[in-house]
Amino acid sequence: MKITQAKINELLSEPGCEHNQKIGEKKKACSQQAQPGAAQGGCAFDGAMIALVPITDAAHLVHGPIACAGNSWGSRGSLSSGPTLYKMGFTTDLSENDVIFGAEKKLYKAILDIHSRYNPAAIFVYSTCVTALIGEDMDAVCQAAAKKINIPIIPVNAAGFVGSKNLGNRIGGEALLEYVVGTAEPEYTTPYDINIIGEYNIAGEMWNILPLLKKLGVRVLSKITGDARYQEICYAHRAKLNVMICSKALINMARKMEERYGVSYIEESFYGVEDMNRCLRNIAAKLGDPKLQERAEQLIAEETARLNVELAPYRARLKGRRVVIYTGGVKSWSIISAAQDLGMDVVATSTKKSTEEDKARIKQLLGTDGITLEKGNPQEILRVIRDTNAEMLIAGGRNQYTALKARIPFLDINQERHHTYAGYSGMVEMARELDEALHSPVWEQIRKPAPWDMENEILSDSIDFDVFDLSEEVLV
Repeated sequence: MKITQAKINELLSEPGCEHNQKIGEKKKACSQQAQPGAAQGGCAFDGAMIALVPITDAAHLVHGPIACAGNSWGSRGSLSSGPTLYKMGFTTDLSENDVIFGAEKKLYKAILDIHSRYNPAAIFVYSTCVTALIGEDMDAVCQAAAKKINIPIIPVNAAGFVGSKNLGNRIGGEALLEYVVGTAEPEYTTPYDINIIGEYNIAGEMWNILPLLKKLGVRVLSKITGDARYQEICYAHRAKLNVMICSKALINMARKMEERYGVSYIEESFYGVEDMNRCLRNIAAKLGDPKLQERAEQLIAEETARLNVELAPYRARLKGRRVVIYTGGVKSWSIISAAQDLGMDVVATSTKKSTEEDKARIKQLLGTDGITLEKGNPQEILRVIRDTNAEMLIAGGRNQYTALKARIPFLDINQERHHTYAGYSGMVEMARELDEALHSPVWEQIRKPAPWDMENEILSDSIDFDVFDLSEEVLV
């Protein structure tokens, strides 16, 4: 799949994305290109890898200098219930000579070598800025290698300079649509087959959700792509419903599957009691079986009753605590819902990477007094924390130092985390982590004045300036 300017424009103006819907008289599009030297939160190459690397039985080969693989590998804690091949970082490790003379033969040899050593279900090959600039024909190499070894070799032309991480997510989705989805058939289908799209099994969160769906009587046909196997994505087109978890990332995939295969999609969240309840209800409603809807209500009643007992001690300790949330996309509102379920007061949140629908939900959840941050730097976050007397910051890992500067607790909510917060059991885990962070004895210690500051204060208070006679006689 060649990435042309027309394809980039198509992905940036994705009609299914709320950012590109008409707002009043203006059409807000995601067509702003990255500014040279500006931090974008990840490049297109990084975004494509985020979307595809969780396919656990495939090999992922980076065609470029070794730093491209080294700086991005393992950035997300996507877990597997089986194969671990996806955890291995493969790269062609281009040298200066490769840049000058070309590295297509080196890429071909690397693909054959991976196949002979590891026998993967498929090999995804990622272009980088360097290989795109020197004009490597990656598609031709992948096609020739696939004929030679008779396994799928999927080119992913998402050079970093093409655009942002989100654009890279969509390019990864396009690669799945063109080369993978629709290439195989499942052994059997049921009226209750769904795909989960945009869930990457961070810290194993998918495993909190699958048992619930099984109890409901719904089969997850394909996971795209958390803890996925290559084969299951091949027959994803036979599902009856796509459930989007991070809609901004792979919305193009959901929309095109609806156009090509008639698979409708809904956007849901697995965070918070209310959102999880709504998710189960909406899945049952979209599948259109009254008995399934009855089971959904029964399951919700059972799970919420159990959850209320487990959360009671945490809600008593967390009630009324003021928090600031700084994250992006669907989490910018779904984590608000989860915190409010625990009785916490969310005083501010970010709207970074949020759709217009996300922003509407945020306003509804926060009310008129809630603060929204479009672009928050550490200085702005610290100001909001000070002005709102916030007691905690919930954000991505790189913002933990901002919380430490403010001397308030911090909870990591982004892809580097090691705890599961999705589903009903995830709510208990989140409550436990919030409680431990807020009531840690370390905060009482670090908020005290330093010993040397206390000594200076005592010393200054004890000095009696009247004992110094600065009269002219003394000076003489």
